[in-house]
Amino acid sequence: MDILFTMYVMSKKRYIVGGLLLIIVVLFAGRLLSSAKEEKAAEAVRLAEIERIELLDREIVIDIESGMTFSIIAESAGLDHILMTALFEAASEVYDLARVKVGKPIKFYFDKQTDHLTKMIYQLDSEAELFIEPSDEGWLAEIKDIDYEIKIKTVGGSIDSSLYQSALDQDIDIRAIIELADVFAWTVDFAMGIREGDTYKFIYEERYRDGEYIMPGKIIAAVFNNNSQVKEGYYFAEGLDEDGELIEGYFDLEGQSLQKIFLKNPVHFRYISSGYTTGLRYVEAFNVSTGHRAIDYAAKAGTPIRAVGEGVITSAGWNSQGYGNKVSIRHNSVYSTNYAHLQRIYVGYGQKVKQGDIIGTVGSTGFSTGPHLHFEMVKHGTKINPLAIELPSDKAVATADMARFQASILNWKQQLHGE
Repeated sequence: MDILFTMYVMSKKRYIVGGLLLIIVVLFAGRLLSSAKEEKAAEAVRLAEIERIELLDREIVIDIESGMTFSIIAESAGLDHILMTALFEAASEVYDLARVKVGKPIKFYFDKQTDHLTKMIYQLDSEAELFIEPSDEGWLAEIKDIDYEIKIKTVGGSIDSSLYQSALDQDIDIRAIIELADVFAWTVDFAMGIREGDTYKFIYEERYRDGEYIMPGKIIAAVFNNNSQVKEGYYFAEGLDEDGELIEGYFDLEGQSLQKIFLKNPVHFRYISSGYTTGLRYVEAFNVSTGHRAIDYAAKAGTPIRAVGEGVITSAGWNSQGYGNKVSIRHNSVYSTNYAHLQRIYVGYGQKVKQGDIIGTVGSTGFSTGPHLHFEMVKHGTKINPLAIELPSDKAVATADMARFQASILNWKQQLHGE
């Protein structure tokens, strides 16, 4: 009986072992087959890529250097005078190729078989490119928007010394942090108002092209805690204001535009060398006492000066009453601003300017003891303290569009605040 049982057990083991060997063989064979299929598929992809590359046009890229004209560029790419002229004339409908800029590349593509030009591409700026391609009527030129791949990124940090240094510490593209400063330019004084411990967080677009990171895009939402005051803004471009005009820009939670009718400061300054006062101020260098209903912003000579608001230039030139080179802007029936002691003036009488336009540079002309901008704000003909007024908003979301605005920012608001 024991012998029969032993024989049964051994037979059972052989059956199990044989079954396991069969399974292993089947799995191994399946893996070999799968590997062969993968290699075949990879080879097909490789051959397809080789075929694609072989079909690609020949490309010549010319980096524009100082002194280069379009004719020189075209000649460098191997184009004859007739073809160069045809491209120049075709482009003239949408862009003047005489204005090509140093540092911008122009790409020429040639058919691999015939070596004929198939297209020319010139990147005008970060947003658009000029395409010139053959058509039934010769050459057709058109400006096309650059189609970036967009990725959304959220970053934040705290400030120990400066917003710039904080951005470097967080490995944030400095161009993105500059955009952040622009969003809050009317509500946060980035020159003098930043405090240690201030915090920020923002959501913005990253632009990629052919898988390569190119630059930051627009900021979508941002929050800035400045000296315990929370400022936040959301990009919105799909509504109307109360006058029925299309709006685009950054708005707070109540739909009020972060953009004010005036900038916080007209210049990037080192410090305020003299504040607003209605009393007399003694100036030792000239041995006189005078009033100072203005703000003096000390800055390096040559620093650009910006128009704080949209308006019309009412004077631009030398002023003999101590202002030196002076520019005055009338913004509306209530406000005007004056900019004095300029080194250079870039605008003229009657010219219209927009908020942020460069109107001149810091100097020390006239009644001045060193480089600075003497800035005056006038309301109804009376000089007022620019630092003491509450700046009104430029626009607001219409009441009828508020529900849509609130719905559009809800997701971004939750991400900013971790809700």
